[in-house]
Amino acid sequence: MVEEGALLWEPTAEVVRNAKITRYAEWLGREGDYQDIWRWSVESPAEFWTSIWDYFAVVGDRGDGPVLSGTMPDVTWFEGTTLNYAENALRGDPDRLAVIFRDESGNRRTYTLGELRAEVGRVRAGLIRLGVGCGDRVAGYVPNIPEALIAFLATASLGAIWSSCSPDFGAPSVIDRFTQIEPKVLVAVDGYRYNGKQFGRAGVVRDIAAKLPGLAATVWIPSVPAEDGADVAAGEELDWETLRAEVAEPAFERVPFGHPLWVLYSSGTTGLPKPIVHGHGGIVLEHLKALSFHQDLGEGDVFFWYTTTGWMMWNFLIGGLLVGATVVLYDGSAAHPDTGALWEVAAREGVTYFGTGAPYIVASMKAGLRPSGLERLRGIGSTGSPLPPEGFAWVYSDVKPDVQLGSFSGGTDVCTGFVGAVPLLPIRAGVIPCRCLGARVESFDAAGNPVVGEVGELVVTTPMPSMPVMFWNDPSGDRYRESYFADYPGIWRHGDWIKILPDGGCVIYGRSDSTLNRGGVRMGTSEFYRVVERFEEIEDSLVIDTGQLGQDGRLLLYVTLAPGAELTEDLVARLRAALRSELSPRHVPDEFHRVPGIPRTLSGKKLEVPVRKILLGTPVEKAANRDAMANPEVLAHFVPES
Repeated sequence: MVEEGALLWEPTAEVVRNAKITRYAEWLGREGDYQDIWRWSVESPAEFWTSIWDYFAVVGDRGDGPVLSGTMPDVTWFEGTTLNYAENALRGDPDRLAVIFRDESGNRRTYTLGELRAEVGRVRAGLIRLGVGCGDRVAGYVPNIPEALIAFLATASLGAIWSSCSPDFGAPSVIDRFTQIEPKVLVAVDGYRYNGKQFGRAGVVRDIAAKLPGLAATVWIPSVPAEDGADVAAGEELDWETLRAEVAEPAFERVPFGHPLWVLYSSGTTGLPKPIVHGHGGIVLEHLKALSFHQDLGEGDVFFWYTTTGWMMWNFLIGGLLVGATVVLYDGSAAHPDTGALWEVAAREGVTYFGTGAPYIVASMKAGLRPSGLERLRGIGSTGSPLPPEGFAWVYSDVKPDVQLGSFSGGTDVCTGFVGAVPLLPIRAGVIPCRCLGARVESFDAAGNPVVGEVGELVVTTPMPSMPVMFWNDPSGDRYRESYFADYPGIWRHGDWIKILPDGGCVIYGRSDSTLNRGGVRMGTSEFYRVVERFEEIEDSLVIDTGQLGQDGRLLLYVTLAPGAELTEDLVARLRAALRSELSPRHVPDEFHRVPGIPRTLSGKKLEVPVRKILLGTPVEKAANRDAMANPEVLAHFVPES
């Protein structure tokens, strides 16, 4: 056991002197430690975010309107300002190496910034030929390949709006997402490779395309041998080479600060996935700040994060272009041919900052790995779920003793971290060193009072520019308000448990809601039930993710069977196949259990959070209010055997 809070790393005088946040503080003319700078950033948000624009010389028309007006959630940033994300991402020396791509089969491609700009210009021209303009949506059903990045940047350059899903998502999950935004163009692969296996997706793509109203064209990126017997997709069809056939210089439509950049999806426990819209300006400023000052990235760095295009960390990774770093795109399994696959990529490519999900660090630790060849590595990022103290300690004992390990916690909702690391502060086992600049994070007790040294709800009490500009198809803003501001009016409730320490450090204890978080991919239980309860043998169901403290726990499925039905091996196999196909391989349960009933409230809601607490050891009487239940007698069937 490693004690929480044990000191593992302290910045040397040289690290502090060379840190990008040190140069920023000198530019500001502000003296004091990190906490002083953080306090100023959240007490004077307009002044702070203006300094980010000026310090990084953001390309755009600054405008003369107020930097910040209104109160959460009705906030407006940088009125009168126009800019374009892609223009800022593609500025710089055209000969600089911008992108390295690798996959699990050993394929490798690279792009200089000039080559990347040229590709964006070609694809931009192709999208214009297909009728894409400012405000239109382009959807990607794509793995983490260069074509995904190029298609996004071309879309953004037009002022059009990007959205993507990983191709391991099944058709129903993708349709639930993309039908909400009605894309004009779908960019899709005909298959992908994962864990040494090949998966054809042409049929799935055509199923998706057929359900998208207003789809004008499907652009195919060839990846695997063609499937036989596939029907014609909706609208025009063309391949990637045809789309990029015209040589054209990139151009950039400057749009208002809050103009939609992309739509990400964060699932709650009821209804369709929430289509979260972020703006050009908020993402540019947030990612410049986070990647430069907290990850300490800039020109000369090689930035890697293991992610798919369906996770916000892909959007964060490609933000490395904003600060002049070389971004490494990797497509494939983290554990093929073995658990050390990602560390091998880092060694071969001279990665200076290596990011991954906390479960991969834990898996590497359990496998007894001692990665080598990481001479250039300065930082390691961990996110997706809390990293336990033992994971922290393994990094310093078996990976590299002088690396800065940054455990970060934030979310799809803001496409960044609320809390994280900074080169000025030491690293302690299991502790996140600080609240990030511009993020006024507090911990609220049950009564809504801020507490220190106690576990409470993570809330944000000052607006951040990367908070959503809206949810798609939510013109009144009611769904947006209900998602974050229903519990504490005017204050963002995020849904994580957090403890803020007296020195400003933080400990995250996982989700305070019941969203399924599998390998960093969040999915609402309503999507899960939609698949399971379609089976005629299933009368009702409950799914529980027991993951906590940096590890994927067990995914447990409880079912109430229809009269005469049995939980046979055949039924379990069909359930597994359906969940793998229609949701993702990550969302196949580890265990299946038959129960006489699913606990529900008097109003009919499933008691997911109370059951999870019971499974993790909370006594039934403390986990659930029997008087508020329609069937309290069934709770006994969820108590773990002692």
